[in-house]
Parts: sequence; C-alpha cells; structure tokens
Amino acid sequence: MFSNTFSSDERLLKALEALPRQLFLAQQESFVSGHSIPPLNVVAQILGEADLQPGHRVLQVGTGTGYFTAVASRLVDSVVTVEKNDALARVAGRHFDELGLINITLRVGEGSDGAPDMGPYDRILVSSPRIRDHSRLLEQLTAGGYLLALERGEGAATLMVRYQLTELGALVRQDIVPVDFSHDSGMTLLDMGVVDRAMLAEARRVARARKVPVIRVLREQIDLEDSTLYRRLATENNLRFAVVDDLLSEVQLHLMELFSRGFLDSKHLLPLWMKDHTLALATDDPDAALDDIRHMYPEERLEKILVTPNDFKRLWTTIELSLRTRERAANAPEAAEHAPRPSELLSSEHLQIGAHLVTLFDALLLDAVSDGASDIHIEPYPGRTRIRLRVDGDLHDLAHYDLTHRDSLGLINVIKIRGDMDIAEKRLPQSGRSQLRVGDEVWDLRIQVQPALHGEAVVIRLLAQSGNLVGIDRLGMSKNIISHYRRLLANPAGLVLVVGPTGSGKTTTLYAGLSELAAEGRRKVITIEDPVEYSIDNIQQVHTHPEIGFTFDSGMRSFVRQDPDVILVGEIRDHETAREALRASQTGHVVLSTLHCNDAVDAIQRLFDLDVLANSIASELTAVKAQKLARRICSHCREAAEPEAHILEELFPDGVPDNFGCFVGRGCEQCGGRGTRGRVAVVEFMLVDAEIRDAISLKYPTARLRAIALDSGLVTMRDSALNHVIEGTVPLGELPRILPAERMAPEKRGDW
Repeated sequence: MFSNTFSSDERLLKALEALPRQLFLAQQESFVSGHSIPPLNVVAQILGEADLQPGHRVLQVGTGTGYFTAVASRLVDSVVTVEKNDALARVAGRHFDELGLINITLRVGEGSDGAPDMGPYDRILVSSPRIRDHSRLLEQLTAGGYLLALERGEGAATLMVRYQLTELGALVRQDIVPVDFSHDSGMTLLDMGVVDRAMLAEARRVARARKVPVIRVLREQIDLEDSTLYRRLATENNLRFAVVDDLLSEVQLHLMELFSRGFLDSKHLLPLWMKDHTLALATDDPDAALDDIRHMYPEERLEKILVTPNDFKRLWTTIELSLRTRERAANAPEAAEHAPRPSELLSSEHLQIGAHLVTLFDALLLDAVSDGASDIHIEPYPGRTRIRLRVDGDLHDLAHYDLTHRDSLGLINVIKIRGDMDIAEKRLPQSGRSQLRVGDEVWDLRIQVQPALHGEAVVIRLLAQSGNLVGIDRLGMSKNIISHYRRLLANPAGLVLVVGPTGSGKTTTLYAGLSELAAEGRRKVITIEDPVEYSIDNIQQVHTHPEIGFTFDSGMRSFVRQDPDVILVGEIRDHETAREALRASQTGHVVLSTLHCNDAVDAIQRLFDLDVLANSIASELTAVKAQKLARRICSHCREAAEPEAHILEELFPDGVPDNFGCFVGRGCEQCGGRGTRGRVAVVEFMLVDAEIRDAISLKYPTARLRAIALDSGLVTMRDSALNHVIEGTVPLGELPRILPAERMAPEKRGDW
C-alpha cells in the first residue's frame, strides 16, 4: 500500500512503525472522534513529499492529537507545532510526554501566525485546510525552504499545494496531488490494533480479487465475535449499531420495492424506513458508499445503520418473505376459489415449490445459526405452526414466523427436498441430511420428519463442521478426571464408555480424545459411526450401512484385521455390538463407545440387559464416564447471587456449609438477555478397580454396585455440579434440572 514511499525513504517507514496509532485516537476525549488522526497513506504521502532530512527545522500547523507531529519528529532534529484548540493541545502534549519526544515544542495559538521567534524553518507543514492566509508563515521560511499546505479543491477534494519563494522574492504556487482522507474499516482496525499493516495489505489484495469489501476478508482472520467486532466498528465510524430484532418492527416494506435487488446487493445496503426526512439503511459494510442513494434522495438525510453479516442476511430474507406474504394476501380471495381439494394435493402439479418458501427456509436456518441453536423444531397445530429453536438446551419460540397452512405445507416440502426425502410420503417417519454454508462456515443438517395429528412435524439438528473440535481441557472436567481420561486413552487395551441421554455431549467428549490421538500420530485410530458427525484429520472414519449388512458389529469384526490401536464404536445398541466391542478389547485394543443410560453404574446394568457375560464386562471395562450438560453462566454479566432456599434444603439437609456462595448472569447483549451462554459438561466418573470388578462378576444389584463404587472413589454428578456452582460456571438453579431428587443430597457410602 505504501511501497513507493517506503522504498524511497526507509526512515519514514521506521518512524511509522515505531509509533502506536491507537495511542493518538484519544477516544476518551469527548471532543475528539475516532478519526482525529489522518490515515497512514495520507501521512506517508505528505511526509514523503516534504522530503524531511535530519538537519531540518520544521514548523507544523494544526497539531490535533499529535500523531502527524510525532512522526515528523522522528525524521528531523526539531519540530515546532502550533494548535489553536487548548484542549487538543493538552492531549497532544500528554502523548509527546508519554513517548519521550523531547525535540517537539508545542505552542497554543493561531496557526496562521506560526512561531516566528523559533524560526526560520526549512519546511512548514499546514495540516488544516481552514488556514488560507499563508503570508506570515512564508516569511518564516529559510532560503530554499518551502511550505506544504492542504487546501480545498473542487467539490470536496483536498489538494496538497507547495509554496516556495524564488531568489527574487516571487511566490510560486504548485498543485502537487489530491489527498484522499477516506478512512475505511481496514484502516480503522489498524488504528484499533486489531490487525497489522501486513494483514491489511494482504486483505486488500484478496478483497480486490474477490470483489468483496475488505472487512469481509479481515473478519475471517480476526478472533472476535461478529457482534463485538461490528459494534466497535460502528463506534469508530460514528455509526449506529443494531441487532436485527430491534429493526424488524420498524421496517417499511415498500422502500425495498423502490430499488433494484442487484443494486442493493452490490452496494450492501438495505432500505429500512423513512422518518422525519431521514432515510435509514442497514449495511454489513462500514465502508458502503451512499453517493448513489444521495442522488436519488437529494432532499433527505441518510442514516447508515451497521449490522452483522448474519443479521444483514436475516433482514434481507425476512423483508423478501414479508413482501411475498403481503402479495399473496392481496390475492387471497382469488386463490381461495382455485384452492386444490385435499385429494389433489399429492398430484405433481401441486408439488411445485415457490421461491419464497426456499427463502423462508434459508431465513429460518440463518436465525438458528445466528442464535447458536442446536436444533430447529417445526410443530403443526390447528390454525398455526409453531417454530422453536433449542439454544443451550432450552427451547425458544420464533414469533416473527406467522405461516399460513399452505406455507407450512410448502416449507415441509422444501425441507424434504433438501434432505433427499419423498415429499409424497406423509404417513411414515423419514430421515434425511443436508448442508448449510454461511460464508466459510459449514453446518451438517440432520433432518427428521415425523407424522403428527395435525400434519408433519420436523426437527433439524445443526452440527457445525467448520469449527475446531473441543479439546479435553475445555470439556469442563476436573484436572483429576482429565488426567484419568488421558491415561485411559494411553492404555494398551480396555473398554471405555461415555454414557448419558441424547444431546449430552457424549460424542464431543470422545472426539476430544480422538483429536489428541490424531495429533500425537503414534497409534492408528478407526471409527465406525452412524453417522460420522465430524471429520477428523489422520483418523479413518467409517459410516455404517445397515441396508447392505454393514453394521456396528460387522464393522468391528473387519476392523481388528486393519491393525488398529484404538477403535471408536459410535454406540453400543445391541448384544452383537457389545460382544464385538469386548472381543476387540480382549485382543489388545482400546475401545471407546457410548451408551444411553442415566449414570455410570447404570451402564453396567445396561450391559447386563444386552445379555453380555458378567465376567467379560468385569475383565474388559476400565472406566465409565456419565455426563449431562448444564447451562454456563455468561462471563460478561456474571454476578454473585443469593442461593435459592429450597435448593439448599435439598443439597444440604444437614446444614449449609459456611461461606457457600453462587453466581448468576443478570443478562446482557452478549448472551441475549438470558444470563447464560453455552453449556458445560457435568460428569460422573467411575474408574473400575478390583472391588468393582468382583461386584460385576457376581452381578450385584445396581444399588449395591453403586455403594461399592462410592467406596472406591466414584466422582458423583452432584460433586461435579457443586464444583461448577462454587467456581461460578453454572447457576445453582441448574442442579434440579440435571440431578434427580434422590441424588441432590450427599449419598451415603456403604449403604446397601
């Protein structure tokens, strides 16, 4: 970006690199905007043209917060700078002191007067176009010196102009080049210290090649959430930041119809409303130009509202959907006359899918992704269709989708087509898969369609494929359990079970272990799953195909001939799979698998129910980890809370410990007002020792097995949950949701 300037003057490059631009933003001062310092290209352009040398004496008029002056001071022996605004001068002075720039003399006064008592000067640099009278300044030049000034050209253009006195005293004026003071989002991020110059230069190159805004490229490289990033960009660019839910209620639909869709898409603009002679437009590009809109509405004020890219897409699709719904409502009487009879709905002519229904489904998926949902529920009821998202384990209604019965039927057909299902079959359950791509992120969609009393119900599970797998250290387990888990993975053989209800994170726990084995690279790992949920490099993963006889047990039999060290079986569902898992363990393999049961000891009873020999379980089972997911307190709004008395009575029937405390989230923008954000595993861990092996061999009943496990050091789910509460990770109110009533109080050892 500055290569020409830098190659001719390496000193200028070093000066620019040495000074932290963010220091000079002075955002804490109410009278200084985030753009009070000139862009880097302008600084490089002016100082490059000034050709400053070490022996020069420089007068700089218009100090501002001091950035330009500070850079110049790195190039010459001394700089005298004059600032009219006393408050700004104080800010600049503090900056000079912090950086130890002792060769700068700061004056407060009229810039056009200069500082004749400190002259003469080899160069005079006038930073403010408001100073038009240069006569007194020119008198302070040395022979052969010149003055560089910024002046207003035609329109809003700014020119760099050189003034020089000849030997005969004649004044020569020369227009040099236009100066571009535009300050795009890339430069803003550079000022904020979020990116460096190399990142910005490469991002500009990629943006030009892709013909996309530079912020879209940089967004992929910055470790900031969209809401945080765009909120900061809005602040720096003096724009209003908004979330989609705050805008939808004010949208005036007719404005969308006044513009070409292609034009709006290319400009990254979306008209929202016209109020009090102000046209509001949403954009996900802080640099989006409004010139063309201004030509169309010369009498109106234009307000640019910044939203995240996902919210921009949600706005667009929701407005499009609303326009189509309004159009259909206007034609409703005519449509009612020609509505098909129920017997005709299966004919091919009525299976056509309207484009607005595809848009509706896309909008629904974007809503789910934006809210971090794990599942979408579409439920038919008489006269309405209920749509809900499961976020952090709880279901929340999406009230802004008000679908007609016909739209609901059409939406189900769109979903079936996406999932490669039979849209004519409405009597049997169906399963399907699809994918969703948003930018560079990919989600795997697991779709289940279920006939219900009032129509077909749909559940769509969203599994992110693009993100990094969770590491073992981030699973929420204690250091002791993490240590045991890693040791189990390093064992020469044995069966390790992770158990819990559906959606409790069992696969995430197993994949965390597999990712470490893959990174280690010393052992061969094979998985057989139904289906493969996440792709892991350096691990062989296999789908089951029951329709052709390739099931968990048949896959296990073939795997042992592939010389594996570790085998993952997606789930032990039947006697055959359990038998093959134990056989693989007996032949010298670590076998990892899951079971659906409530706690660690119940897993043993579940294996008994699958008619597995007790001695085989006792000899091969090495550990069982049971888990459930609890909502995690939002770290941005966590605060101490008063414990609920009725929960304390259940937890501590013999009295509450001294200094027991808990935390809650009060609700903030980061967590959507819920007070919780994300989930964490609450675990029960049983390491199978000699006493437990004897109890398994003798097929003791579950209660007696649990008592022995407690005596052998069973880490209960209650212990794990309480640790999370005390550490401020989980709210106390989560415990009744994850612990049954009989497990809330401390369990008695040896009580059987």
